[in-house]
Order: sequence, then C-alpha cells, then structure tokens
Amino acid sequence: MMNENVFVTKNPAAEQSVAEKTADRAWRLSPDRCFAADPAQRTIARTLYAAVQDLPLIAPHGHVPPALLADPDARLGTPAELFIIPDHYILRMLYSQGVALEAMGASSTDDAAVERDHRRIWQRFVDHFHLFRATPTGLWLADELVNLFGVQERLTSESAQRIYDHLEARLAQPEFAPRALLDRFGIELLCTTDAATDALDHHRRLHADGLTHIRPTFRPDAVVNLDYPAWRQQIDALSAVAGIDVVDYTSYVRALEQRRAAFKALGALATDHAALTPYTARLSKDATDALFQRGLRGEANADDAANFTAHMLMEFARMSTEDGLVMQIHAGSLRNHNPNIFARFGADMGADIPLATEWTRNLRALLNAYGNDPRFRLILFTLDESSYSRELAPLAGHYPAVKLGPPWWFYDSVNGMRRYFEQVIETAGLYNTAGFNDDTRAFASIPSRHDVWRRVSCDWLAGLVVQGMLAEDEAAAMAYECAYGLAKAAYGAG
Repeated sequence: MMNENVFVTKNPAAEQSVAEKTADRAWRLSPDRCFAADPAQRTIARTLYAAVQDLPLIAPHGHVPPALLADPDARLGTPAELFIIPDHYILRMLYSQGVALEAMGASSTDDAAVERDHRRIWQRFVDHFHLFRATPTGLWLADELVNLFGVQERLTSESAQRIYDHLEARLAQPEFAPRALLDRFGIELLCTTDAATDALDHHRRLHADGLTHIRPTFRPDAVVNLDYPAWRQQIDALSAVAGIDVVDYTSYVRALEQRRAAFKALGALATDHAALTPYTARLSKDATDALFQRGLRGEANADDAANFTAHMLMEFARMSTEDGLVMQIHAGSLRNHNPNIFARFGADMGADIPLATEWTRNLRALLNAYGNDPRFRLILFTLDESSYSRELAPLAGHYPAVKLGPPWWFYDSVNGMRRYFEQVIETAGLYNTAGFNDDTRAFASIPSRHDVWRRVSCDWLAGLVVQGMLAEDEAAAMAYECAYGLAKAAYGAG
C-alpha cells in the first residue's frame, strides 16, 4: 500500500511561478543599443545621446502619403496594414524565405488567392519574426512596438494574437491617429514625395489647417523616363495639371517650370530624381526635341531614354539655380529586378537591387555647369558604398554645391552608418554632409529610424573622443549637427 506521505520530487522548471513566466516574456530594449562595448566609449556615447535624443525631428525626404495627414479622421489601419502589407523591407525578407507574397496580403494580377484575414497575416509574420534578428527592420520594429505602442511581452508565435489585440486597441485610440502622432513625434519638418503631375490638393488642405511644416517634394521621374510604360499618359496628365498643351520639348519645359512654381508656392524645399546612373550631358535643343518626339510616338529606345534623362538632369539643375529648390539625386537602383514579381505584383515589392555606380565622370558635365554656382545645392545618395571614399567624399569636399546624403535604403543600418562615417568624414568633413532623413513610407517608424541614427552618430563621436581626436565639447557640437542642424541647413529649412 502506497504511503500517502511519500515526498514526490518534481521538475523545478515545471513549477515556475506565473510571475517568473511573465518576467521571461518581458520585452526590454537595452538602453545602450548601438553603443560600443568599450566602457569609456559607451559612457561618452550615453552623455552625447542624452543631449540630442529629444531634439525635434527634421524629415526632409520621405514617402509618407500626404493624404494620411490631410484627413483629420484618418487612421493607421490594422496592425497588418500598418506594419506588414505596405513594407517592402518585410516582404522581401519573407519572400526570400519562401513565403508567398499573396499570403502576406499583397494583391496580384493573376487568380492567386490573396490572404484577407489580417490576423492570419500577422500570425504568419510573427512566426517568421526571427528572420529580422540583427537587421535594421528588426531594430525599428522592436522600438516601435515597445516604446510607441507599449508592447510589454516579446513577440512570439504564442503571444502574437494577444499583441495583435493590444495593437488594435491602441490604434483605435485618438492619440494614435496620424495627426496626434505627428505632434507626439516632435516633427518640425516633414517632406513628402509627390509626382510632378500631382495637383497637390492634400497639401493645400494641410496648409489650410495650419500644418505648413508638411511640405511637398517635386518628383518628375514618371514624366522624364521615356521608357516608363505609362510615360505618354503621364505627359497628358502633365498637360492637364499645368494647363499647358505639351506638344514639344519647349512646351514640356514650360510645364515642368510651372509645376515647380506650384510646388514652391506650397512650401517645397527640394526636388528628387531617381536615376539608374548619374550620367549627365547637355544636348542641343533640336536633339532633345527629336528624342521627345520619338517618345510621343512610342518609338523611343533605351539609349534615347538614357540620353534624355542625362539632359534633363542638366535642365533640372539649371531650374534649381533659378528657383532655389534643392536638387536630390538617388542613383544606382536597378528597379524590378525580378520580372515575375513585377508582372504579378507591380513595383515596390522588394525586388530592387543596387548597382555599381560611377559618379566622377557621369556628374562632370552637371558640376562643370552648376557646381560652383552659389545658388545651387545638390544632395547625392548612393547604393554603392565603394564610391563613398573614392568619389563622393572628394566631390563633396570640393564643389560648393554638393552635399552627401546619409546612408540610404539597404545601408540605413547600424553598420551602414558606421561605414559611412568612417569612409566619408575624413575627406568631406561633417559639414559637407546632409544629416539624416528617414526615406520611409512607414509613418510610425520615423522616430525609430532617427533614433538609430542619433545613437550611431553619438557612438562614433564618442570613439573619436576616446582616441583623443575630439574634445568632448566638439563631439557634443557635432552630435547636435548630426541629429538636427545639418539636415536643416542642407535643405534651407531654417
């Protein structure tokens, strides 16, 4: 007969208290993330960061849709709509691991079933969240979820639906409406990116509501790239919005100048140009009109498109000297590298891949014409890091017009920023750079992206102090410039 008083040994792990289990699930972000392990450097980095972490945000280049902020009643949608469906950073990683894009809510042109259940999309994302460890996307998401939305337990397959409920409840609250977050984020300047054919009605509404710190940016790519599939339709749209019958190169230039003036009237500070290469060349008026007419007839080839873009970059530089809009060039992305994805899902699905880019010869015509003009400002962005120290830093370190944009897209990361500082500053100096911009469509991630830049720049400066290359007060002044002053100066936002 069994003795009822026999002591039965149990597994201590199985007896873990509820409090301990809760503690194990707690999501805590290190206050020293992005800082070096060296104690001396980390201590200085903390001090520098504490002085700049709450400065207002200058966001002079990005892709937040102005409609989101123009409508006082707009909301950020479901957690899946906010964090997953529109984010090509997330989609490209999941696709690389065999997750079908339609399973993440991406609409396709074929008959594939698209997942409409946002909870399932969220669960599938969370099941793969480990893929984003040690990536900038993972860093931004963790900061958003913990510090903005107050998520307290780690994001796991088991916690996914509880966290979805928490996020859904937060997103329904008035303080998480886009306009409320705009104030909470401390954004002093936010520039959107708008097609040359945009009537800018959303920006007019923003200005009418007193939100004049939200500015449009003139993006003419769709009416410049002759090989763009809808180029002819875009020219018709340009004619309509400008009120000018665009029938030849002369009327085309007049229409573009008219649109730039409309953008500037609503506070625009800059233009933005995406080009496969930064090749620039001045063509004669007759040669340019011949290219334009071939485009109107649908007869332009790839060489025609490249030559027309090269000439138009020269023209846009000329316009900038006259109207004062800062010119930005984002070069070196081979768009839609995966034709199957483009055919089924369209653009901006994570299939854009960097190219090796040559700047010194390609930009020479433009810089010889306008690089010494005190009225002109040109900000350059690259996806080819090998050109930082070889070409871009020397160009910015010589031409008064040139500033270097921050690490962009694939290199908007902790190590990408460190490489940028190491390769650029010794030759160009800090004050020939343009500070930071987030370049994002993901509105809620803007503070997180700026926070990473501020942490990394402070850590880099702290390293220079430890090495005896900077005094602490010099590093503090440079930290302020990195966080705030450089971007404001580069875009004339003072």
